[in-house]
Amino acid sequence: MAQLLYSVTMSLDGFIAGPGGDMSWLTPYLGPNPVVDELIPRIGAILAGGRTFRGDDPHAGTEAEGKVFGGGWEGPQFVLTRKPPADPVPGVTFVTDLGEAVAAARAAAGEKYVNVLGAETARSCLEAGELDEVLTLIAPVLLGDGVRLFDHPGGTHVRLERIDAGTAPLATHVWFRVAGR
Repeated sequence: MAQLLYSVTMSLDGFIAGPGGDMSWLTPYLGPNPVVDELIPRIGAILAGGRTFRGDDPHAGTEAEGKVFGGGWEGPQFVLTRKPPADPVPGVTFVTDLGEAVAAARAAAGEKYVNVLGAETARSCLEAGELDEVLTLIAPVLLGDGVRLFDHPGGTHVRLERIDAGTAPLATHVWFRVAGR
């Protein structure tokens, strides 16, 4: 069965998007990264949140705009949203229920990863006991404000087991397994 992996790039101070969901900060750090290059063929489906799907794109104004991993990946995409668009989007299935979205993405991914995109969707998957791994690429920048990697009112203690850690020219990565999964 496909595992759910939350992969994300964040600033050193823990933000994955700037104020208002701004992703332009990420553009200078979208360079070669062997971890990402090795991950992409291991992804069988994408599960994204509605805000992430409709949000700012660090590839804006380029050929890669609107494409997952800047066009480096193609396949089935599932968007968890309370507000599906009126018109269909080719290659994208909109789902309003988390359990249905996870089941559909797992089925589509086969033995590969379901790559989760979006902080709220990742948190929901974690709370539902569905998130298996977290891969965080840490960019050498401090944003000071924005959307946190993991934010939970009242706090939550989640134990992680390190799988891997390393560096690339534009980021440091840490890869964890959710303990008990």
